[in-house]
Amino acid sequence: MMVMVMTLFFDAKTLVIFSVMPQLLTATIGLIRSPKTVNIVFLAKMLAFGTIGGVAGLVMFYRFPTNVFYLTLAIAISLFGFYLVISPHILKINPIIQRVLDIVAGTSQTLIGISGPIAMTRLLGSFNDKLIIRNYALAFFLSMNLFRTGGYIINDTFTDEILRMMLISGPIIAIVLWNTNHLHVKVNEYLFRKVVSWVILLGGISLLIRTPY
Repeated sequence: MMVMVMTLFFDAKTLVIFSVMPQLLTATIGLIRSPKTVNIVFLAKMLAFGTIGGVAGLVMFYRFPTNVFYLTLAIAISLFGFYLVISPHILKINPIIQRVLDIVAGTSQTLIGISGPIAMTRLLGSFNDKLIIRNYALAFFLSMNLFRTGGYIINDTFTDEILRMMLISGPIIAIVLWNTNHLHVKVNEYLFRKVVSWVILLGGISLLIRTPY
């Protein structure tokens, strides 16, 4: 919500860079306050392919216009979301598609600061338990955002304006996240899948509408 409000005052690229901070806080606090369900070997395989995409995303972030990627990603997310919403069955994704989605999620994370819809689609097709899905998503987000932060530091991307924004908003975001993290345990499995499916669909449509042509 905060990032959406900030779009009224700051350009998109500044917000992509700023978004690394709330995402790091969200993932860190979520993992600290959740039961330990992440299998390191499974996560490492996700990150191996995600990092390939992450490198490509950083290169494109600094060197190429992102219009085509925005459009392609928006269409893909919308299609996945539509399928998840209308499908009466639990989505199952074969291993090859899983790795493709890992790469795309990594690319999306470092290029436009968003990998949630792609990563959640991949995880919904791999697991049934909402806590496991959530924790793998948080672990993936944490790792890829640390990777993104490293890329920003190497390329001297953090401006004084962005650092001030982080310094002011960081403590507020951390307090809110710490005190609301427990709410997810009250949501049942079916409702969780439906909510995530609709969020993916609406996120894709929103990205499609906001794509610069």
